[in-house]
Amino acid sequence: MRVFSNANTGVFSNASQISLIGNNKLCGGIPELEFPPCPVIKGKNRGKLKVIILLSIVLPATLLVLGALLLYFLVYQKRERRMVAGFSSMPPRIDELLWLSYHELLRATSGFSPENLIGSGNFGAVYKGRLEKHGNKLVAVKVLDLQKNGASKRFKAECKALRNIHHRNLLSIVSYCSTIDSKGDEFKAQVYEFLENGNLDLWLHPAETTDQTTDQATSSRSLNLLQKLNIAIDVASALHYLHDHCEAEIVHCDLKPSNILLDNDLVAHVDDFGLARLLPKPVNTSSEQRTSSTIAIKGSIGYAAPEYGMGLVASTQGDVYSYCILLLEMITGRRPTDDMFVDDLDLHNYVNGALHE
Repeated sequence: MRVFSNANTGVFSNASQISLIGNNKLCGGIPELEFPPCPVIKGKNRGKLKVIILLSIVLPATLLVLGALLLYFLVYQKRERRMVAGFSSMPPRIDELLWLSYHELLRATSGFSPENLIGSGNFGAVYKGRLEKHGNKLVAVKVLDLQKNGASKRFKAECKALRNIHHRNLLSIVSYCSTIDSKGDEFKAQVYEFLENGNLDLWLHPAETTDQTTDQATSSRSLNLLQKLNIAIDVASALHYLHDHCEAEIVHCDLKPSNILLDNDLVAHVDDFGLARLLPKPVNTSSEQRTSSTIAIKGSIGYAAPEYGMGLVASTQGDVYSYCILLLEMITGRRPTDDMFVDDLDLHNYVNGALHE
């Protein structure tokens, strides 16, 4: 039954009673009917609409961001795998090297003049040279002293280690030369790119450098903490490549500041692979197998891993030990062979004690 509020004329003008039996859900109307007020619906559909609009905006945006992150991750991983594969599968770099004769190197270094001598070591001397036929390219010519025992073996080891590797933090080799000199004697040399800033040892200990190969500018060199950190990262990157991204693991065996060269931007380049060892990919090597080798790993006192002195073969862990000593030296400015380290005091204990203080 419907009751209209304006039903008060005609036959309804004399109505005295209204019967609404069975209409329990009626509400509102004129006051005389005494119906309960109708419930007010406050934006129920409007709330749902807001939720739908919000989800339609937020959900696609979230999916778009997640998709972009996933795409970036996939592209980054693919590029890194491609770079690693490119490093490890490069053809022998011997094909890319310059062919230089003894006489070309003789002219480039002005007859291996003392004025061009930039360093010397147990196995030979290093000269600065200029290759006139190759755009006046500056090079460092490492001439081996073949009278020293093991020099020829060192030359072969370094050539073998360097022929298949290429990394921004490894010193680039320009050429090899194995021939006869003007006196008829055997001559072996390696030619590298020349880096103006010298080696890291000159920067860590400038005050100790007093020989004729350095100048006043060298003795005033210093590195701030950020530069040291960047150099440490460069060296770690080089070791990571040698240990994990080559066809065979390459163990440097002689990591120290004098074997780390710096370019004009102070980017570090690891040098001197004369003691390097090429290891096959590891296959569950037992400790007995590791101690069965009689290969003598000399390295450098203070930097060589202690296990090498006990007859253990070269390993990547040995390079990690040398790297840690290098880090401590960079932080403290103390060599591991410093005169202050006597008895049980060494560089490691020195740093450990300072940390506890």
